[in-house]
Amino acid sequence: MDAAASPLPSLSVVIPVYNEGASFRRLLEAVVAAAKFPFEVLVVYDFEEDDTLPVVQELAGKFSRLRAVKNQFGSGALNALRTGFAEARGDGVVVLMGDGSDDLSVLPRMYEHFCAGSDLVCGSRYSPGGQQIGGPVLKKWLSRVAGISLHYLSGLPTRDATNSFKMYRASLLRSLPIESRAGFEISLELCVKAFLAGYRISEVPCVWRERTAGRSRFRLLGWIPHYLRWYLYAVWHRWFGRRPRRAGARE
Repeated sequence: MDAAASPLPSLSVVIPVYNEGASFRRLLEAVVAAAKFPFEVLVVYDFEEDDTLPVVQELAGKFSRLRAVKNQFGSGALNALRTGFAEARGDGVVVLMGDGSDDLSVLPRMYEHFCAGSDLVCGSRYSPGGQQIGGPVLKKWLSRVAGISLHYLSGLPTRDATNSFKMYRASLLRSLPIESRAGFEISLELCVKAFLAGYRISEVPCVWRERTAGRSRFRLLGWIPHYLRWYLYAVWHRWFGRRPRRAGARE
C-alpha cells in the first residue's frame, strides 16, 4: 500500500532487535499480512555484527519500506526505542518486539482505535480476551498484578500499561519528554504521562507468547525499581497530585 497515495494515516512499525536473525523473516511476513494500512518498518540495531542485519538487507530488496537504523543514543532497548521514535515518518508509531511474541492479529483493531481518535492504543494481555502464554512465572505474576492494580489505583484506562506492544500517535511522542534510563519501562512512563496529560487511551486484548528463538534483553530484577517509579508516580497523581493538562486535551 502506497502511503503517499492513501488518505489513511500511516504507521511506522519500530522493531528493536538483538540477534533476531532466526525469527525476523517470519516476523516481517506476519506484519505485512496483518497491516491493512500504509506503513513502514524500522529495524533498530546496536552493532554491525547483529545477525538480524543480513536478513534485513536481503528483505529490503523486496520490501522498499523496510529500513535498518543504527541506535543513535547508545546501546540497549530504551535507546533503540528512542531512536525509532526519532526516525519514524508515520502519523503513528507501533512498537513490536523482534522475537515475534506480540499478537499481530490485533493490529487492524488497534488501527481502528487509532483512526477513531485514540492517541495511544495498548495491546493488553490482562483485559478480557487477553492472554499470556509461557515465560517465567515470577515475571508473569508481577506484570499481571502491576497492570491490573495500576488500572484500579490510578484510573489508567488499560490493564496492561507495562506492555511494550503499543500504538502511539506521533504528535504524542513529540510532546512528552522521556526520562527513563534503564529499558522497557519507557512504555509505562509514556502511558502514565499520556494519561496525566489528557491524551485519549484505549486498549485491545491481545495474546503474548514467549519467544522461541534468540535471547531476551529483559532484566527483571534490575528494572523493577524503574517500573516502580512510574507506578508510584501514577498512583500519587491520582490521589494527591494535580494533573497537568495539555492544551486541547480530549476528555
